[in-house]
Amino acid sequence: MWWTRGLLAALAVCALLGVSAGCGTGDAHERRDEISASPVGKVLDETDEEGRHFREVDKKRAPEVEVEVQPDAAPDSGGSWDVTLTVHNFRFSQPGTPSAAVAGRGTAHLYLDGRTIARLRTAEYHLAGRLVPRGTHHVTARLYADDGTVWAVHGKPVESTADITASETGSASGSASETGSASASASGSASTPPPAVSGSGPPARTDTGGSPDPGGKAS
Repeated sequence: MWWTRGLLAALAVCALLGVSAGCGTGDAHERRDEISASPVGKVLDETDEEGRHFREVDKKRAPEVEVEVQPDAAPDSGGSWDVTLTVHNFRFSQPGTPSAAVAGRGTAHLYLDGRTIARLRTAEYHLAGRLVPRGTHHVTARLYADDGTVWAVHGKPVESTADITASETGSASGSASETGSASASASGSASTPPPAVSGSGPPARTDTGGSPDPGGKAS
């Protein structure tokens, strides 16, 4: 009958429309998954001294770091220094964290005159006096993602540098004058240090917060 054929045709059209709508919903879901799983920022061609690529992120959401270095005031410090990092929009990864770039997470690499001395998962580090001979030196803290890329803003690494002066081997004096890149939040103000410490006491305590090897390089 004509009405039977009409009903069957209508049901066929509805079935086709339903399948099409379902497919559209699935595609949208897949697109949402792709967006949520997309890499953080953009990996640039620029690299650091060790060949690690910069990972460019928006300045509003970028991590920030400030570094402060002060002479250890303990009588038996052996001319060592206390390094303190202040971070914003950033959290330190724990050991065993997967090697993937996650926004606002990673480690800090500590450099002395451009040489790596520690890779940090904490905001504090004890710099042995034996690594700081007489003269002015530059201590730099730079932030890295867990995949080893360097967090960067406007093509510059997120880092901060403090200048320190050792009056002689094993004796610390002078202030840590802080500077920073355009992507760091360093204020540039210098703190007044305690008086110079004598290096005649017993050896400095074991460094904490990093994993440098005997030569000062991170393991």
